[in-house]
Amino acid sequence: MSAKHPIIAITGSSGAGTTSVTRTFEAIFRREKVDAAVIEGDAFHRYDRKAMREKLAEAEADGNRNFSHFGHEGNLFEELEALFRDYAESGTGKSRKYLHDANEAAPYQQEPGTFTPWENLPGSELLFYEGLHGGVTTDTVDIARYPDLLIGVVPVINLEWIQKLHRDKNMRGYSTEAVTDVILRRMPDYVHYICPQFTRTHINFQRVPVVDTSDPFIARTIPTADESIVVIRFANPAGIDFPYLLSMLHDSWMSRANTLVVPGGKMELAMQLIFTPMILRLVERRRKALGQ
Repeated sequence: MSAKHPIIAITGSSGAGTTSVTRTFEAIFRREKVDAAVIEGDAFHRYDRKAMREKLAEAEADGNRNFSHFGHEGNLFEELEALFRDYAESGTGKSRKYLHDANEAAPYQQEPGTFTPWENLPGSELLFYEGLHGGVTTDTVDIARYPDLLIGVVPVINLEWIQKLHRDKNMRGYSTEAVTDVILRRMPDYVHYICPQFTRTHINFQRVPVVDTSDPFIARTIPTADESIVVIRFANPAGIDFPYLLSMLHDSWMSRANTLVVPGGKMELAMQLIFTPMILRLVERRRKALGQ
């Protein structure tokens, strides 16, 4: 954590909805005129798309059916930790972009599925990370100790799988069988690298459907926001104005002393109400530390 160079990290699995949460944060940054350096976790995968396919084939040939983007072997944890450390210390660090599709790749005149060169970050008021590993801790790295605000996005697992299935089938052309194979292959790394992060987060947002999702592999549609509730857990509820949130978020309630439950359609509003003052406090603390 750093008063002069704060870090906000959103962490969640593939299909969890972290990208949607990022859009909410970007709206807050624009409205409040906060200059944020935005980092995508995909930039810290170890292999580009072509190399990853080759590594998967090699792992399969060696009898390893659990090699995935979720674990240490498929990611540059040390480089991600170095970015967080360097930014906390000096407000800079090295990152790059992963170019997902032709639209993203065109300005760089590169192929989709490749990385841009490593570059130093431009000056900014805070670092914002969204990806799989913002709260990872292993025997060799401790990324979780750097974010000033660490947020988990954690749908119940059947909903997470439904969202992944629909995204990968409709946007990427995968079959149900192919997506199921990816889910099974990632499961050990999901258990060992993804789940433990949510015990280190400051706030978790968990969307829970209130319709039947018993078999996510045959679900025809993703449960809508109005067919869901959102469970918001605060690791430290001190200083959270729960009466204010309850008054502003119609039909919300407290299920525990540190847990607020809101209708699914109120998730974005809840994030705006909760995170806007937190972001402003981080920026104000930074400016005081720098004597501005």
